[in-house]
Amino acid sequence: MKIFLVIFSKNLMMKKIVLLLSFICAVGVTQAQEVKGNTVSSKEVPPVWPGCEEAASTSNCFNQMLAKHIQQNFKFPKDYTSEDKGSKVLVSFVVNKEGNIEITQVKGGRASLQEEAKRNIMAIPKMKPGSLNGKPRAIKYTVPFNF
Repeated sequence: MKIFLVIFSKNLMMKKIVLLLSFICAVGVTQAQEVKGNTVSSKEVPPVWPGCEEAASTSNCFNQMLAKHIQQNFKFPKDYTSEDKGSKVLVSFVVNKEGNIEITQVKGGRASLQEEAKRNIMAIPKMKPGSLNGKPRAIKYTVPFNF
């Protein structure tokens, strides 16, 4: 009987905690709905790759076109050796407010591998820049190159 009471009291305590948490969440949702008209939201719009203007998702189209661009323009450096196999180079860049590419950082691999990765990224075409609240904005990306 003692075990039953302990289990019953633990279940009752859990029910009270769940009920209390449910009440707190319900109050929070109600309050959020009351001030909904006063909230300000900002929406970041990604850059638009040439040819993606009419796509259902310009972001997905951007990613597909970027992958296609990298694949089609990928070249191994002339001094590439078996020791370079598996090397990874990370290129960070922004699509600036004018829609041009600016490389901000390159990490990993030898210098010639980094130069090839940079060359590939710099060949990305000019595009419609990203924006925040309707104003042009630089958007940052990082792309891995696996040699």
